[in-house]
Amino acid sequence: MAIYRDGDRETVTGDISDALDAARANGTCFVWIGMHEPTQDEFDLVSAELELHPLAVEDAIHAHQRPKLEQYGDTVFLVLKTLRYLDETSDVETGEIMLFLGADFVITVRHGEANPLRAVRARVEADRELMDAGPAGVLYAVCDQVVDTYSRISQEVEVDLMELERAVFSPEQRDVTEDIYSLKREVLEFRSAQDPLIPVLEEILRGRVASLHGTKEYFRDVLDHLLRIDGQVDAQNELLSSALTAHLALVGSRQNQVAMQQNADMRRISAWAALIAVPTMIAGIYGMNFDHMPELHWTFGYPLAMSLMVAAVAVVHRLLRRSGWL
Repeated sequence: MAIYRDGDRETVTGDISDALDAARANGTCFVWIGMHEPTQDEFDLVSAELELHPLAVEDAIHAHQRPKLEQYGDTVFLVLKTLRYLDETSDVETGEIMLFLGADFVITVRHGEANPLRAVRARVEADRELMDAGPAGVLYAVCDQVVDTYSRISQEVEVDLMELERAVFSPEQRDVTEDIYSLKREVLEFRSAQDPLIPVLEEILRGRVASLHGTKEYFRDVLDHLLRIDGQVDAQNELLSSALTAHLALVGSRQNQVAMQQNADMRRISAWAALIAVPTMIAGIYGMNFDHMPELHWTFGYPLAMSLMVAAVAVVHRLLRRSGWL
């Protein structure tokens, strides 16, 4: 918690009530209260002192909200989805930042490990224009950092997508179906975080919140960046769908090639079995050892049997070659 008076940060003495009294004693002051995953008891004192709406308080404590902008009397309530890219697993982790804005206070409630606000606080304290804008300047700085994080994550996803494309058309023919589905799920989660923020910023630019009129140019810049990121995410989603289609087509083609090769091998095996079966049949007939069989005691019986085997095999071999089985 900190008090900002005339662009300077002051040390807080006392509790939240004392800080608010000090801020309200001078119209150029505002209080910034930062909280991370607060419990109901931790938030009760703040909500009671600032008379926050119970529905907004419930959203801030339990999280799991879509990006949205709501106004309860003179208090503005804004929800932002934060993202964090995990290099170890290439996963996109989702968190949330809720902001309560009044004339002389701003409360930031953060859920998850993404987008810590120390850098935002340092930026606001170093920028006199943002300090002069008060809570609206803080809101802009938070939105700008969140969208900048979206941009960095989009670049990381782009790298992962290029690696997947190379794997799809790699000669190694590795099955990357699960990897494509996993990245597509991360892209969709990314999209669910950034896409609903577009109408929120558009509402601010249309002047829905009177207390933010003086910072509309800042929010227009954030919206421009967000729209560019939105186009990148849409393109990545389409490329992943195309990569999945191409991968499945290549897998099907390889399976067809394997099946065709197996069929050709089976035909060759069957053809050689037929070639072996013909002389085997002739030899089997003459090996039955009956007493009264023709040619058993004939001088030319053996050469005749061998010639018959060779001729039969030659005929069968010729027929199989003509049919393409050999």
